[in-house]
Amino acid sequence: MVKLSCFNANCGQCVGGESSSSSGRGRSHEGNTKYGVSLVKGKADHRMEDYHVAKFVQIEGHELGLFAIYDGHLGDEVPSYLQKHLFANILKEDEFWVDPRRAITKAYEKTDQAILSNSSNLGRGGSTAVTAILINSLRLWVANVGDSRAVLSRGGQAIQMTIEHEPNTERASIEDRGGFVSNMPGDVARVNGQLAVSRAFGDKSLKSHLRSDPDILDIYVDVNCEVLILASDGLWKRCCVTLFRSTCIRPW
Repeated sequence: MVKLSCFNANCGQCVGGESSSSSGRGRSHEGNTKYGVSLVKGKADHRMEDYHVAKFVQIEGHELGLFAIYDGHLGDEVPSYLQKHLFANILKEDEFWVDPRRAITKAYEKTDQAILSNSSNLGRGGSTAVTAILINSLRLWVANVGDSRAVLSRGGQAIQMTIEHEPNTERASIEDRGGFVSNMPGDVARVNGQLAVSRAFGDKSLKSHLRSDPDILDIYVDVNCEVLILASDGLWKRCCVTLFRSTCIRPW
């Protein structure tokens, strides 16, 4: 069975471009895995702050599919940095081929430290991230920080492969770090009354109260795996998970 991957972002920033919308497609070198990308700017009154990665590469005799959504806030410098460096940092870890989970965790932490150390150039903003690494079309590793989401359709069932890091669900961690969670009427919960996620890259002014370690899930890919969807919260807030199975499982 052909395995399909559909990656979408709302309020997106096209790789290397400034257009308000963009789409694209591609496939693995073996041709058994296809992917599509769709980016559409929403109604927010600011420049687009989302970036993506979608490509296959050959490394040490292995084919890797690298896919990501980086949803920025308070500027696009941090998601742009992640687009250029996060996967490179993961693959530079010596442990990647023997312990991908540890390599991904270490690379997320090191990348965040690099962003914080370079905040004079990257600004005060931050970014969420959801990344997927497909190894030889057989093993899938998904990691996330923040509220972007990955959903897998497997055997006709929608499986959420990420955990949304929201202030109310991680209140204890925030308060243990000296922060607080606000819940104002008509608004979402926020860390220190500002940020609507409890984990993120960057955000130097709030970093002492935030985390940047990812939640990670891996699976073996089989014929029942139909489509994987990566998307920012702007998309998921408007569409339920089960709707995407009927709209995205199709050959391109």
